[in-house]
Amino acid sequence: MTTIVPFKALRPTKELAPKVASRPYDVLNSAEAREEVANNPYSFLHITKSEVDLDPSVDIHTSKVYEKAKENIQIFRDNGVLSKENKPCFYIYRLIMNGRSQTGLVAGSSVDDYENDIIKKHEFTRPQKEQDRINHIKITGAQTGNVFLAYKNVDEIDTVIENWKGQHVPDYDFTADDSIQHTIWIVNDDTVIAVIEQLFKTKVPCTYIADGHHRAASAAKVRKTLGSEATPSADYFLTTLFPSNQLHILDYNRVVKDLNGLSADELKAALQEDFEVAEAKAAVSPANLHEFGMYLDGKWYQLTTKAGKYTNDPIGILDVTILTNLILDKVLGIKDQRTDSRIDFVGGIRGVKELEKRVNSGEMAVAFSLHPVSIEQLFDIADSGNVMPPKSTWFEPKLRDGLLTHLIYE
Repeated sequence: MTTIVPFKALRPTKELAPKVASRPYDVLNSAEAREEVANNPYSFLHITKSEVDLDPSVDIHTSKVYEKAKENIQIFRDNGVLSKENKPCFYIYRLIMNGRSQTGLVAGSSVDDYENDIIKKHEFTRPQKEQDRINHIKITGAQTGNVFLAYKNVDEIDTVIENWKGQHVPDYDFTADDSIQHTIWIVNDDTVIAVIEQLFKTKVPCTYIADGHHRAASAAKVRKTLGSEATPSADYFLTTLFPSNQLHILDYNRVVKDLNGLSADELKAALQEDFEVAEAKAAVSPANLHEFGMYLDGKWYQLTTKAGKYTNDPIGILDVTILTNLILDKVLGIKDQRTDSRIDFVGGIRGVKELEKRVNSGEMAVAFSLHPVSIEQLFDIADSGNVMPPKSTWFEPKLRDGLLTHLIYE
C-alpha cells in the first residue's frame, strides 16, 4: 500500500507567490529562462535554472551552477521571500486551465515505495537529465521539482479533499501569465492529516509516475549516495498525487537532426514500406491512433500505419512504439532515444508550430507529431511491468515550481 507523509514546505509569502512561482525547469531552455527572470528577481528560476545569474558561456552542468542555486535559496530565505513551514502539513493544489479543473494532494512519497515498485514507472530515464537533478538536489539540499503521481481515484479521498477546500480559505490563489489558475490550501489539522495518511495506506495499492521520472529516480539515488548521512527527510520526495479521472494527457512529439544519410525523397520512399504516405494541406495533429504527422522540407505529410505492421500487446500497440520501431530505429538509425543526441522531444502544449519552427530554422531535419497516449494505456503498461519509449506522455497543466519545496537536510 502507498505511504505518504506531511512535510514542512519551504514556500513563499502569499504576496510574492505569483512572482516566485515559475514554470518547471525542464520545459524551457536557458535562453527562455533568462527572458522570464529579466524583470523578476523573485522568480524561482533563479534556483531551478540558476545559470540565468551566470555568464551565458558557463556550462549549465558545472558545479558552479548548482552552487549558485544553493546560494540563491539562502538569499531568498534571508530576504524573507521563502520560509519553512513550522509543522508538517499536506497541501491541496488545484489547477484550472481553459475552464477544466484538477486537484491533487502535495505530500512526501516514500523512496522505499519507489524502489519496491509501489510507485510504478512507465519510462526509462535519460542518464544526463538524471545526473543533473542528482547534482541539484545534493548540492542545494532541496527537491525543487514536483513529481506528478496518479492513482486510481478513491471516493473517500475525494470527499476529504473537497470538504477541506469547501471549509477553508486558500493560502495561495492566482492566475499565472499563461492563464492557468493555481490555488493551494494548507492542510494543518493533525486529525485530517492522519485520516489522509490512513486512506492512502489502506485504499491506494500503488501510484503511477505521470510526469517526473527523472526527479523521482534522482531522489532515490541521492538517498543511496548519502548512505548513513541521509536524514529522515531524504526517505521521501516531493510529489503531487492526482486521481486518474481528473488527468489529461497531451501528445509528446519528436524532432530529429538529420535523415541518417537519406534525401527527403529517399526517406519518404523508405516509409512507404510500413505507412501510407500522403502530402497534407495543413499541419497534422493526428486525430486517430496509428496516424502520424511528418514535417519535412517545408511540407506536412500524413503517415497511416499499414495493417500488420505492429503487435497488439500493451507496448506494441502504442503509437510511440510504432514510431520508435518503424521510423526512428528502422529508417533513421536511432537505437536509444535516451542517449542519442540526434533526437529531441517537444511537448504537445507547444503545438505543431513549434515543430515547424525547429525544422525551418535548420536545427532539425524532420519532425513527427503523434496521437496522445491514454491514462488507461499508461496504467496497463506500468501494471504489466513494461516501459514506454522515453518521453511518451505530456501532462498539462503543469505544476509551478517554487510554491512548495521539500528540504532533505533539515
